[in-house]
Amino acid sequence: MKFLRSQHFGAKRLYISSMALSRRTLLAALPGTLLMTRIAHGAASRRLTILHVNDIHSRHEPVDSRSLTCKPGARPDCFGGTARLASALFAERAAAEAAGRDVMLLDAGDQFQGSLFYTAWHGEVERAVMHAFGTEVMTPGNHEFDNGPATLAAFIKGANFKVVSANIDASADPDLAGLLLPHLILARAGTKIGIIGATTLQTITGSSPGPHLRFTNPGEALAREAANCRAQGAQLVIALSHLGVHEDTALAGNVVGVDVFIGGHSHTLLSDSEAEAAGPAHAMISGTSGRAVVVQAACFARYFGRLDLDLDDQGQIVAVGGDVRHVGLDLPEHPGVASIIAGYAAQLETVRRRVVGRSTAAIDIATCRIGECALGSFVAEAILGAVHGADVAIFNGGGLRTGLPEGAITIGDVLTVLPFGNTVASVQVSGQQLQAALANGVGRVGTGGFPQLAGMRITWNPFAAPDKRLRKVEIRQADGSFAPLDPARLYLVATSNFVRTGGDGYAAFRDGQNAYDSGPGVDEVVENAITQAGVLSLVADGRILIE
Repeated sequence: MKFLRSQHFGAKRLYISSMALSRRTLLAALPGTLLMTRIAHGAASRRLTILHVNDIHSRHEPVDSRSLTCKPGARPDCFGGTARLASALFAERAAAEAAGRDVMLLDAGDQFQGSLFYTAWHGEVERAVMHAFGTEVMTPGNHEFDNGPATLAAFIKGANFKVVSANIDASADPDLAGLLLPHLILARAGTKIGIIGATTLQTITGSSPGPHLRFTNPGEALAREAANCRAQGAQLVIALSHLGVHEDTALAGNVVGVDVFIGGHSHTLLSDSEAEAAGPAHAMISGTSGRAVVVQAACFARYFGRLDLDLDDQGQIVAVGGDVRHVGLDLPEHPGVASIIAGYAAQLETVRRRVVGRSTAAIDIATCRIGECALGSFVAEAILGAVHGADVAIFNGGGLRTGLPEGAITIGDVLTVLPFGNTVASVQVSGQQLQAALANGVGRVGTGGFPQLAGMRITWNPFAAPDKRLRKVEIRQADGSFAPLDPARLYLVATSNFVRTGGDGYAAFRDGQNAYDSGPGVDEVVENAITQAGVLSLVADGRILIE
């Protein structure tokens, strides 16, 4: 894999990385100024700019460095929000067009899920904002399926943009049949451009796509549709990918006919101007079939990407430029989008204002996908307490979407942490099945499947092979002591209906006995646990102390 790093442009901004969050001041430059890197001989006669976003996750209001919604008087590390993102996109479009470039706006998925705006309206707000942006094509991410195909179908039917995914066969689904296109052909900069969608296979176990959708190999689907695009005269082919940066870089240069990967899913910041970026702004990756550009713009409306392509008369890329743009609070809000958000936000105020408890410090979720975290353990304990007679509880780390703020905790905060509408579930499994479920969880370190636990403790090695990581499981006894897991004994496990039905790979619970999925909402039991606690405090070992 060969990377060709280009020169960059930048602007003075507060830097927030998608992985490590820090403050940096960067060089100032006028919007739209950039230096192109040539990658082929020949004269450039066509100039294309692709503006791209990904993984906004319903973050319509500004967030802070922990991805918590900013409140009045919050620290000055707040940034983003879709009204400011809109103004930045419009300014960038105008700058590119003034420089004689044709512009398109693409979305690499996961608009859904992550705030009350989605919880309450299931995509209506996201669609309205995307219309205001001028979005032309989107690929669905895994979270577009969180509330089933019918919700996504309603979203698409009301959209004035197209939704593409080549590796989802929706022909047998009563709601989505005919709505997902494998590819789209557009004309820009005097060039026919094929745009192919690709959706992560993690949707199968990490979301709720239902029984009728068939997910196929993304690489094979991209190759097939690239050939179809070329047969229809496409000179440039773009993969609009919600696969993650690792899969994009593995496929780039190895899928015949695909020139560009506009990526999402892994929340990766690719930039030449950010010191802590995971890679260059637009890596040109060489493979067995040629070379392709890979870009991605972090998440949560913190950034958007600009990719500039200079093309020759045959549509071949001869030069590449661009970088991500930071969306800071120094930017003005776009009045139209601000009005959209304010209208919906006003309807949420009653919910948001009801206080259910307090916290002496902000409680984040930074480590909840790589280890047991304070908030994850608290939620697991709340679920355990909600199932009479349960021995243990498991909750997936990806079920936590944000942390809890310092000070007053409202029901709105709780619903933002737990936006999926999952119910408390229970199932009886053998100790052997429970061990298999835990092995699955620690095998998914770094993903939403990592387990948050109550009623037990585990020993595991994060450096071992995924199937060798779990070393020891102990179950909490009535007197507070711990005893080794008994492989032959039946245990009553409390969890969420998502995990119980096999979500995030927990197949052992799907195959258990006496399953019950219709308990109270997970958000409801967590709200009650906070109310009963009154005040939450973090202690030195990272646990939440109930005062």
